[in-house]
Amino acid sequence: MTIFLLTFFMLIASYLTNGQPSPGFYPSSKIPTIPFNQFYRSLWGSQHQRFDQNSLVMWLDKSSGSGFKSQRPYRSGYFGTSMKLHPGYTAGVISSFYLSNNEDHPGNHDEVDIEFLGTTFGKPYTLQTNVYIRGSGDGNLIGREEKIHLWFDPTQGFHNYAILWSPNEIIFFVDDVPIRRYPRKSDATFPLRPMYVYGSIWDASSWATENGRYKVDYRYQPFYVRYSNFKLEGCAANSPPWCRPPSGSPARTGGLSRQQFMAMLWVQKNYKVYDYCRDPKRDHTQTPDSPPWFFPTGLFMRPPGYCPPGKDLPTISLIDV
Repeated sequence: MTIFLLTFFMLIASYLTNGQPSPGFYPSSKIPTIPFNQFYRSLWGSQHQRFDQNSLVMWLDKSSGSGFKSQRPYRSGYFGTSMKLHPGYTAGVISSFYLSNNEDHPGNHDEVDIEFLGTTFGKPYTLQTNVYIRGSGDGNLIGREEKIHLWFDPTQGFHNYAILWSPNEIIFFVDDVPIRRYPRKSDATFPLRPMYVYGSIWDASSWATENGRYKVDYRYQPFYVRYSNFKLEGCAANSPPWCRPPSGSPARTGGLSRQQFMAMLWVQKNYKVYDYCRDPKRDHTQTPDSPPWFFPTGLFMRPPGYCPPGKDLPTISLIDV
């Protein structure tokens, strides 16, 4: 057993220190590209939107930001888009693609976020993923933030970003590489109500860049974000009960393949810069769903600083390919 474990962890270490591994499966290639105007509409700041060479351009200046919204809500699905971010000084600016039911449940909403936190000269963008369940109606906002830097420059070209939301899990993808998996372990810690799909650019100077240290500097306005290659396949709120979302892995049962899981570990080992579960300032009793590390053998490790185990410890579902 000792030799097996030593060999296994040597394999893990070798895999994580090598170059970017292939996920081996590319869910975006299975999802149709959709026309923006048939599935989305402008939500606010329409004067700060335009179409340019098959991409939607939105911008923030001192007068306004901008946002769009899907025309109907969904209870599960694959939601993706390609984005190109603004270069240079973008502190305080948030460019996002996310799911939410805030308009239906104000003060008590669910939300699944992909947010790009603006930055200062010479520093990389931060991509933040987050999951809210029943919002902040009690005044105590309980988020589950994870932050990574990217292995490429998101201002130099379009890259694919996606959320796969199924009844059992949420998986975040960047160029088909899973960067985070959030499993359902209880109804209380998982979003189950229908949500709309949104995109936006706005001023979040109070918190976005280094906890609000750097603000939006409108001397550099306007700040742009470009969206293209919209992909959507899922179950609308009024779909029949037998409707199922697409799979993010080679198996229809969900979870991640071993190859996808190792690709996710590579991202988290080399590019993760913040994890709500390792933040000593957070009240971890509010997030009993906080995950330990699980490996393909079923063995798990809990690094120092991880949230205390609750009754809803998640597992990572792995499949053989």
